[in-house]
Amino acid sequence: MPWARLTARQAIVAVADTYTETAVPDGHRAPAAASSAPDGPLGWRGYDDARARARSRTGEDESVVTALATIGGRETVVLSFEFRYLGGSLGERTGDRLEAAYTLARERGLPVVSLIATGGSRMQEGMRALTQLQRVARQSALNRAAGLPQIAVLRDPTTGGGWATLGAGADVILALPGAQIGFAGSRVRPPDADPHAYSAEGQLASGHIDAVVPPDRLRVTLQRWLQLLCAPPESRTHTVEPAPPPAALGVPELPETGWDAVVRAREAVRPRAEAYLRAYFDDREEISGDRCGGVDPGIRCGFGHRDGRTIAFAAQCGTATRPAGFRTAARLVRLADRLGIPVLTLVDTPGAANDAAAEQAGAGAAIADAFAALATAVVPVTSLLIGEGGSGGALALAAPDRLWATPDSYFSVIAPELAAAILKRDEAQIHDTADQLRIRPQDLRELGVIRGIVPPA
Repeated sequence: MPWARLTARQAIVAVADTYTETAVPDGHRAPAAASSAPDGPLGWRGYDDARARARSRTGEDESVVTALATIGGRETVVLSFEFRYLGGSLGERTGDRLEAAYTLARERGLPVVSLIATGGSRMQEGMRALTQLQRVARQSALNRAAGLPQIAVLRDPTTGGGWATLGAGADVILALPGAQIGFAGSRVRPPDADPHAYSAEGQLASGHIDAVVPPDRLRVTLQRWLQLLCAPPESRTHTVEPAPPPAALGVPELPETGWDAVVRAREAVRPRAEAYLRAYFDDREEISGDRCGGVDPGIRCGFGHRDGRTIAFAAQCGTATRPAGFRTAARLVRLADRLGIPVLTLVDTPGAANDAAAEQAGAGAAIADAFAALATAVVPVTSLLIGEGGSGGALALAAPDRLWATPDSYFSVIAPELAAAILKRDEAQIHDTADQLRIRPQDLRELGVIRGIVPPA
């Protein structure tokens, strides 16, 4: 059955091994009682009849079903929306159920998976409905502070407050192909608005979700994410061990001169991030985007399994890193830090992008954010310089006290060519300038900039 037509319970069955519906709150809160008054808290004429028709049509008495489920053998709290019940809208009793589900997740130390299909807040309950977004946001924040993962699956449609809380507030955001996603629903957005901007594919391109997942891959994708993000309960009391640095994949010999180091690092055939990630991890999943409207294809971020444990990674791919790349890396480090997962960064960039578009996108602030994320991380961060280490754009992803280098890499305060130009030296002096900068791996080791030079596998 196409996902677009799945009921709330069918959506749970589609991803879970088993599930048991959780207890429905008794509605002792005053606002909940108000929503049960004739025609709701506003006395909206016909509201009771609309709810009765929704119950008859769906068999549900609210727009969300909450359950304890196992997904890939992992116990999980699942929130699944019933769009046929008043458009999956959030009312006060919806808020009661969501709050109870988040609380249960905290009590049991469980992740939350949201299967969202909603048009937003329920108009018939007015501001009483809208304030449920504050309740949901608070519950999400409490679970985040408890170090519990939250994964959202955006069905069609996911709009309004449901997108702005349950959806966009999740740690990992997956969407079904073609799903309508946006704060503005189809009937309230500008008539000339580009529909692509409100689609799963458009949101992915703008850096607001992590992946568009085909329906037949959703179950296994959720299983993999839960396995990666959920640490065994017994490990939470243990010290987080740092990720070991990867073995060198390129030439094993150290460069004779500074310029030799530069040439090696710039070789087109030198192993790049993809080769290192493939050799290092048994399997991995990636996040995408900075949640601020940008995606940098020159950086790879995500979580992978190595020797039975999860390690987060942020890897530069040899291009000039754009502001979106730094923000995505900072997001990755902070998420890993909250979940108690060690981080590996692969440093490889000629430097931060310095074009006008990068400046307009906040290059300085993005680099500062990456520096801050690494500087404040409680979990250990391991960094390996695998190619070019171009100034602050490279240093922003380098762990201050746990940096290694491969033999075919270099790290420099500035590119030798630019240093020569600033010093008003001619091109014949570039090689001498490279030596003076002491940028070779062995120089970096002697200067105390790196811990060591990693050997080949």
